[in-house]
Amino acid sequence: MTEYESELPVTGYPVTGAGLGLRRSMMGEDIPSGALDFLEVAPENWIGVGGRYGRWLRAHTERFPFVIHGLSLSIGSPAPLDENLVRDIKSFIHTHGIRCYSEHLSYCSDHGHLYDLLPIPFTEEAVKYVAGRIRRVQDILEQRIAMENVSYYAAPGQEMSELEFLTAVLGEADCDLLLDVNNIYVNAINHCYDADVFLRNLPAARIRYAHVAGHFDEADDLKVDTHGAPVIDPVWRLLQDAYDHFGPIPTLLERDFNIPPLPELFEEVSRIRGFQNAIDADAACHSMIGERDHVR
Repeated sequence: MTEYESELPVTGYPVTGAGLGLRRSMMGEDIPSGALDFLEVAPENWIGVGGRYGRWLRAHTERFPFVIHGLSLSIGSPAPLDENLVRDIKSFIHTHGIRCYSEHLSYCSDHGHLYDLLPIPFTEEAVKYVAGRIRRVQDILEQRIAMENVSYYAAPGQEMSELEFLTAVLGEADCDLLLDVNNIYVNAINHCYDADVFLRNLPAARIRYAHVAGHFDEADDLKVDTHGAPVIDPVWRLLQDAYDHFGPIPTLLERDFNIPPLPELFEEVSRIRGFQNAIDADAACHSMIGERDHVR
């Protein structure tokens, strides 16, 4: 048993069902009961925010289960860890009853913000370095965090595969995984590997929830992770493969720009829920068949 294992729910998942990333541009739009199961925000965009935005966020965190997905922890940065930010996030978690905190397995600063998510070298040295910083974050927060498999467009100093690096960091840090399905699809095309093989070799016990999103087709062999378009069919199919392999993981739809009216986003969220329900129904059917065979 790890130091923070008691913080995890019995199911292993902090939330259930299908969710959506909450953005300030959605203020004033109605979220009907039953349209979503949970919501997600970036804590850096909301820490210390008061007034009508603060009241709006509070109204939603009192109504829905929430997870947070950070933008600026910069876990792979050569600069010192921003422990003041981590303590602010800890306070935010307690204030709003946040169920899970996740971040990107990348970096975005070096004694100054670089305004992009940059790839960490896939090396044994980087595994040790990053894992130590993750453990420090978990010590400050007094809970586990989840790291997201990120999209990347270059692999400087590569000594390991992306999958080897990701699983090594998760194991060395003893932290959890935010499974981004679109990032697997994008990286598989950009770096010429099999998305299904990558997916099925992830450590199932570490998955806490999943992301799904749209991307931009720069070329047949270059996809850019933008979160600015609807999810495409191959990514939906990869999400279904994830459910077939891991079960109906809680899954959140990300949309960061070109945000359509909420009813259009609810349709994509409903599609996630439909895939999840199909897996549950199939499992129930197999269970009933198994019970009948046992009676015979």
